[in-house]
Amino acid sequence: MGTFNQTAGRLMVALDYPAVDEARKLISLLEGIPCYMKVGMQLYYAGGPDFVRELKSLGYSVFLDLKMHDIPNTVKGGAKSITQLGVDMFNVHAAGGVKMMSAAREGAKEALEINSSLTMPLIIAVTQLTSTNQGMLNGEIGIPGTVEEAVVSYAELSKKAGLDGVVASPLEVSAIKERCGLDFLTVTPGIRPRGSEVGDQSRTLTPGEAIQQGTDYIVVGRPITAAPSPREAAEQIIEEMKLK
Repeated sequence: MGTFNQTAGRLMVALDYPAVDEARKLISLLEGIPCYMKVGMQLYYAGGPDFVRELKSLGYSVFLDLKMHDIPNTVKGGAKSITQLGVDMFNVHAAGGVKMMSAAREGAKEALEINSSLTMPLIIAVTQLTSTNQGMLNGEIGIPGTVEEAVVSYAELSKKAGLDGVVASPLEVSAIKERCGLDFLTVTPGIRPRGSEVGDQSRTLTPGEAIQQGTDYIVVGRPITAAPSPREAAEQIIEEMKLK
């Protein structure tokens, strides 16, 4: 992967593309930057497990963002299959409850029992999507209270289930760390560099602000993938992260 400041490893680039060839074009432009690559539903459904293996063969850390939410036994099986791919991180929905989240960890452990050369992936839970605002939380999802209260409550459940951390907006990071400990990981999407459009995100901060809040990883999609020069955009974000 070449030499690069270790801060780059805290940047997750969201490969939100409909086809593998488009993702490969971006990856070639970012060659040498040892960032995480985040593969979401659209690209995974297009490229499948083979594309994840391809990313691993190139030396990237991979966050498989499929947000599993099902009965515990189904999630356990899904986690086992995902772990066998060699991913470094994957996620489940905290709304599935403690038993379901614990089952994800059990499935990952079973994969390691089959293949001891695998490494235990980081397993994190989605608390509330960063597109969720107060009105949606109360009026549509049916959860009372503030967004932060709902997020922190789910974070505590995730820790109880033995997971490594949660996905949450950067605005809730400090509250999560206070309740769950500094070692409890936070992965924050919805990051928007200064001057960029907010898009469909409701709760955002800049890369530097998110790092200042204490988050462990930031996820950036369109500000890099849609930039005139994706490499320049990624390097600028990494520089901003280093300043905090």
